[in-house]
Amino acid sequence: MSLPHPLPEALVELIAQRFRIIGEPMRIRLLDRLRDGEASVHELTEALDASQQNVSKHLGVLHGAGIVGRRKDGNRVLYAIADESVLELCEGVCGGLQRQLSELNDLLDGVTR
Repeated sequence: MSLPHPLPEALVELIAQRFRIIGEPMRIRLLDRLRDGEASVHELTEALDASQQNVSKHLGVLHGAGIVGRRKDGNRVLYAIADESVLELCEGVCGGLQRQLSELNDLLDGVTR
């Protein structure tokens, strides 16, 4: 998909909203854990050493944005990543960070020689 240029204002706001939603460290941690597969609030609470209330609150935001989905399994609700593009975005950001760190290490190596 090719983005229009310049971006329409409504699209700019939607993009900014998506970044705000995933820009919370706990939400990134939840998404990282959900890369392993679906999990219940209890499982996520234990894996992230976080309170049930905090995990539920952030899952609600991610679910409302369509980033995670949920399904009932008996008396449990299981959460899973519904929008894989969010993982692609995280991978892109991590790749950029790795390049920056590599460049910084190269600069530091040059200074210490």
